[in-house]
Amino acid sequence: MNINYPYINEYIQKSTPQKTGLLKELETYAEKNNVPISQPETLRFIEVICSIAKPKKILEIGTAIGYSAIAIAELSSEIDIKSIEKSESMATIARENISAAKLDNQIEVITGDAKDVLSEFSDSSFDLIFMDAAKGQYLQFLPHCIRILRNGGILISDNILYQGMVATDELWVKRKCTIIRNLREYITEIMDNDKLDTSILPLGDGVAISYKKI
Repeated sequence: MNINYPYINEYIQKSTPQKTGLLKELETYAEKNNVPISQPETLRFIEVICSIAKPKKILEIGTAIGYSAIAIAELSSEIDIKSIEKSESMATIARENISAAKLDNQIEVITGDAKDVLSEFSDSSFDLIFMDAAKGQYLQFLPHCIRILRNGGILISDNILYQGMVATDELWVKRKCTIIRNLREYITEIMDNDKLDTSILPLGDGVAISYKKI
């Protein structure tokens, strides 16, 4: 869900270059099968950040069908992505799509609970981390992310405003209250953490970009 005015969303999405080929097919598949993938304007933002920062080692938390990992890996043959996916069936689909894109040598899908997988990575392992998994668990992932992100690295957190509910109680859905509280606490943490400089953008469903200080 987008959180801006509809006419703003429509304008931004129309202005964003459209994907073609396999990525377009994955967008269609995701829509038909109700699979959450990065929104076009959010993915474009990440692609631009990658073009500027030129990260070589990237960690993605939340693979889904491999859509964003494929798009990012296509930016440069020097990019190496490790992507964590909890669902075995989803990971299988992602691996098939990655093979179809001929990117097996750049993208590794790791199946497992992100908390367990993250604990296995060494300190300062990654240049960029893209967090796009279970929103209620972002706060649990954060200490690991800070530890394994190199100084000068970038953490991008998607869906940070969660349909606007994080920003105002007026939009709250009762069954989502735990996720909303956790996201609000997560935002407080990344904003106040003395190791990070963070900015939140009302793009897509809300994106936070954090820079790990040198």
